[in-house]
Amino acid sequence: MSAEVINLSCYKFAPLDGLEELKARLQEAAKANGLKGTILLAPEGINFFLAGTRSQLAAVLGVIRALPGLADIAPKESPSSEQPFKRMLVKVKKEIIAFGVEGVDPVRRPAAKISAKQLKQWLDEGRPVTLLDTRNDYEVRMGTFKGAVVPKIWNFRDFPAAVEKLPAALKTQPVVMFCTGGIRCEKAGPFMALQGYTNVLQLDGGILKYFEEVGGAHYDGECFVFDERVGVGPDLRETGSVVCFNCQMPLTLADQRRPDYVYEKTCLHCVDGKPKGRGNTAQRGA
Repeated sequence: MSAEVINLSCYKFAPLDGLEELKARLQEAAKANGLKGTILLAPEGINFFLAGTRSQLAAVLGVIRALPGLADIAPKESPSSEQPFKRMLVKVKKEIIAFGVEGVDPVRRPAAKISAKQLKQWLDEGRPVTLLDTRNDYEVRMGTFKGAVVPKIWNFRDFPAAVEKLPAALKTQPVVMFCTGGIRCEKAGPFMALQGYTNVLQLDGGILKYFEEVGGAHYDGECFVFDERVGVGPDLRETGSVVCFNCQMPLTLADQRRPDYVYEKTCLHCVDGKPKGRGNTAQRGA
């Protein structure tokens, strides 16, 4: 384990100020310790993905934990044999996760949470609950919980419009929403409460925490991650999935065995000459 790179992912909603000064301090600490990854800072909190050895990571975590409201951060860990990031970026943004909806306040009005172990118990028991995947469609294609409702969005900012299309009956039924690490649900949950949903829980720590604590029970496939690993399995190790050079869509090992996959040229998503892409550039409804 000591020879492996440790990947940390973490977010925390907490009021932050002096962001430009903090940005400079974190850049200096990361550079001095040879870390790579991304740190996002905003008035509402921090979101980071870092990779390095445990001693390298400790220096930057020390700076972060010294900040008011961030002393108790508990990053999720996963191993990799190589550094998954190409560079180190520290950015100041308006939001640590872009949503753009007024009135959504994860700090003062957070969504209730359910632990991975509790959710697994509910699913083991067959308890009536709707699982709602808040991730982008290209992420969901790589894996999701069995029977989950998938709104089919291409960007998180599309989530509010997708909620309008959900069955009205869900407003009073138990709903457990989930995403990769939990941060999108921190905003999706309060938003749904504003829309009249009365029994919404978010999976604490997201899919990655679920994998860490209970493995892959009730889950099909792998989990897309936003770094060069592309996908991790229930053991939190990279799966061999890649991103298409042409359209940037993630491809599982099965996708790579298809005849329409040509390295650095085409895949099943862009073989017809119309790359669908990801995020805001995607062709809706593809």
